[in-house]
Amino acid sequence: MSGHSKWATTKHKKAAIDAKRANLFAKLIKNIEVAARTGGPDTSGNPTLFDAIQKAKKSSVPNDNIDRAVKRGGGLEAGGAEYLTLMYEGYAPGGVAVLVECLTDNKNRAVSEVRVAFSRNGGNMADSGSVSYLFARKGVVTLPREGQTEDGLLEVVLDAGAEEINDEGDVFEIISEASDVVAVRTALQQAGIDYDSAEAQFVPDMRVAVDLDGAQKVLRLVDALEDADDVQNVYTNVDIPDDVAAQLDAED
Repeated sequence: MSGHSKWATTKHKKAAIDAKRANLFAKLIKNIEVAARTGGPDTSGNPTLFDAIQKAKKSSVPNDNIDRAVKRGGGLEAGGAEYLTLMYEGYAPGGVAVLVECLTDNKNRAVSEVRVAFSRNGGNMADSGSVSYLFARKGVVTLPREGQTEDGLLEVVLDAGAEEINDEGDVFEIISEASDVVAVRTALQQAGIDYDSAEAQFVPDMRVAVDLDGAQKVLRLVDALEDADDVQNVYTNVDIPDDVAAQLDAED
């Protein structure tokens, strides 16, 4: 889940890795397969594949699984599927905008899973275009905050196209135009700075603040959506204030 608070960005991802490792692995493998099919299996000429592999490795996906996904996607091994990218839009309780990105080989199954998740968790799907205008496609590079400063990072990535750096608790997020994400990531590599992921995401232009009840409802919907096999990414414009984040922490 992207586009919300420091608490949700870091805590939610950790929870997903701990509790839903198999589900997460499947999504990361699918990313690799699609990237290899789209741009070929050679990472030196396919930066999207390079970044998909990097993200999978950071999440401890076994190398053998990664290699097989590259071969399937690149046509070097049988068994690859033809995935469609589908976007669905909707609202969580409290008027929070939700964008759902699916990678699927079955459109009917995907839309059914998304609709059920919305309806069972107090949300509702919306017409195409009714939510997406609230988001912009941006490059997002995340890296561990430890040992780094915003000023130090800016010196490294500003000339590569970085627009802003967000402090998200355990990590920094470097935001750029989507077309500059490879240049930003490359600048970090050349400076010897380790990073977790580099990819294009949908970043909200404005956020909707929620109270504890609202935050719980939004996160419940996001959890349900992310549990769906065909859902690849969920983006929201929720803002969870620090005091609400502290209450959520206390509940865990």
